[in-house]
Amino acid sequence: VIFRWWKISLRNESRESRPGATYSSHEDFLHNSSLQIQIAIVFGANTLEHVFNLCQGKYDLLERLPVTLLVYIISFLDLEDIARLSQVSRKLKMVCNSNALWEKIVKNLWDTITPEMAELAQEIGWKQFFFTNKLQLQVQLRRRRQKQGAQNTNLT
Repeated sequence: VIFRWWKISLRNESRESRPGATYSSHEDFLHNSSLQIQIAIVFGANTLEHVFNLCQGKYDLLERLPVTLLVYIISFLDLEDIARLSQVSRKLKMVCNSNALWEKIVKNLWDTITPEMAELAQEIGWKQFFFTNKLQLQVQLRRRRQKQGAQNTNLT
């Protein structure tokens, strides 16, 4: 574990200060409470916990993947697996409930999606669109057409 520091000051006597570094093995860091306190003060408890986890070999690479890659990977899972994965962490819950994921799932599973269907999905959310049965979707699309027709008639 390497921590580097710089002293930033407007005072003349501090201008000659050079950056410093502390080098510790993972074991030394885990037993050095003064260094841990300094890290908690400067960077906060979350950073200290993260460094602890790294030193103990506990890190979750899945959590560190970009959202777009997570969406791509998760889109291949079964619905039950997506539901379970959404319970793992806040980030995965956010991704598993995202419009981007459900849009990808819908487009992968359905042969054709008309522009009108896509507009409805954007309006109600792709997840809601996916779980709405086809009969209800047809009713909603018909209502949408009637509403748009009435608006067009009022405009002319």
